Amino acid sequence: MNLFWIALALLAGATLPTQAGINAQLQLHWARHPALASLVSFTVGTLALVGYCVAARVPFPSLAGTTTQWWHWVGGLLGAVFVTVVTFLAPRLGAATMVGLVVAGQMIASVGLDHFGALGYAERPLTLMRLAGIAMLVGGVVLIRRF
Repeated sequence: MNLFWIALALLAGATLPTQAGINAQLQLHWARHPALASLVSFTVGTLALVGYCVAARVPFPSLAGTTTQWWHWVGGLLGAVFVTVVTFLAPRLGAATMVGLVVAGQMIASVGLDHFGALGYAERPLTLMRLAGIAMLVGGVVLIRRF
């Protein structure tokens, strides 16, 4: 596996507790509600992406003749739910427990998506070793939370 991709994935992972902490502070000091803090976060992110797309001259594709399904558009909704929930949980659980639980949830969903080959993922059957990996993740969360 390419070391650059690994570093990029680690960097992306590091943004989760950082973003949740920033949004939780915005909620505490101004927004007073996790949904409003999330809205600000998404607005700033949207403006940044619009700026990038304009500067990079990323072409906007036509919707005519597309094979796009209705459910292809719900990623933003899932992102909004995710950001709002972690904004709410960050001050209550702490960064390590929150991220541990999020990662465990991501791995459980990922193993299921792989097993069924859902959403365009290659089919990879659920094995005893994959189940053991999930159990170790959950065990890690328990250790982080307890100690």
